[in-house]
Amino acid sequence: MAEKEKGFKKETAGAFTYVLGPITGIFFLVTSKDPFVRFHAMQSIVVFIALFVVQWILGITIILFPLSALIGLVTFALWLILIYKAWQGEEWEVPVLGKVARDFLKKVK
Repeated sequence: MAEKEKGFKKETAGAFTYVLGPITGIFFLVTSKDPFVRFHAMQSIVVFIALFVVQWILGITIILFPLSALIGLVTFALWLILIYKAWQGEEWEVPVLGKVARDFLKKVK
């Protein structure tokens, strides 16, 4: 039987870390002891803050504004993929940012 985390299976808790991006990521990072859930929580924080910053920078630059909309679409697709992967029990890393999340996670233990 799968382990429970806050009344949820750990896969469900891992998926919930992405639902509101960094907000649920921070919540689960602070309240969870499960390494699977903590990884997804940290990845949620790192990925969505990084994408928000990139989208914001492109959005204030008139010439690059159209790229901001493209980043928004990529963010939405990635959000769905991350929720699905966590729900399936995969500890899938987003290229580059997933490693950054793992490194940060080692520092906050």
